[in-house]
Amino acid sequence: MTSEILMPTDASFVDIDGLKIRLVRSPSDPGLPILLTAPWPESIYAFNLVWPRVYPLGPLTAVDLPGFGMSESRPDLMSPEAMGRFLIRAMDELGIERAHVIAPDVGTLAALFAASSNPDRFESIVGGSGGVSLDLLGGPLRQIVGSSRDDFAGSDGGEQVYQLVKTMARTAIPEAILEDYRTSSKGQRWNEVADFVRAYSHDLPRLAELLPAIATPTLVVSGKDDPFVPPSNGQFLADHMPHCRAEVVEAGHFVWEDAAETYAKLLSDWISGDYRHA
Repeated sequence: MTSEILMPTDASFVDIDGLKIRLVRSPSDPGLPILLTAPWPESIYAFNLVWPRVYPLGPLTAVDLPGFGMSESRPDLMSPEAMGRFLIRAMDELGIERAHVIAPDVGTLAALFAASSNPDRFESIVGGSGGVSLDLLGGPLRQIVGSSRDDFAGSDGGEQVYQLVKTMARTAIPEAILEDYRTSSKGQRWNEVADFVRAYSHDLPRLAELLPAIATPTLVVSGKDDPFVPPSNGQFLADHMPHCRAEVVEAGHFVWEDAAETYAKLLSDWISGDYRHA
């Protein structure tokens, strides 16, 4: 694996907790590991433009969490708190004792839950674009939180995701990666994974109670024009966590693609030392 942009042919699968989990890893270079978790409804290839900038900072592992991207799913993992427990199991299986964890979107919630009970495993967290308060969710995301599977039973999630990302992303995304996003959500797969978001009604109030005790240095990057997760969610974390910094950039929801250069610089500066001053 080189520092070139990521493409679907770079991936492999490993067995974690009985599930086939898709990942991409750089060589085992010296340095503190960096673990990236894919945003929803995309996949690990959402990092195709930021990977080269982060590549020199330490050994990288990008993971599709269960149900997301092309990793296998299981119903009992479809909530932020349960996914946080899985994240620790995945780090155990991958031999990652401690890491900078870059976890945008749904990964933000999993990482925060994991850090609340396993603080020694996290050097820092980079999150954002993930709803953290029911009162602050954008309208489209709020609709999914309040939905049931029956509401989307007749739709092909893959086609909807393909069109959503293609029309909303502010940069040209390679067709092979768009097709990966489509496959990751095809049929009812998107609807099944939406149970993760439907669990927000229970898990977000619980997370709010935990935030003041999460001492892990955390950077939250939000898109100024995100219709799903407005920047107020990032500010909510900054207001409730002792070592959290919120940044707002010119982007929509897909910050890592919409503003890849800015996003990559924030990651690079943070991992290179800014996190020590959060």
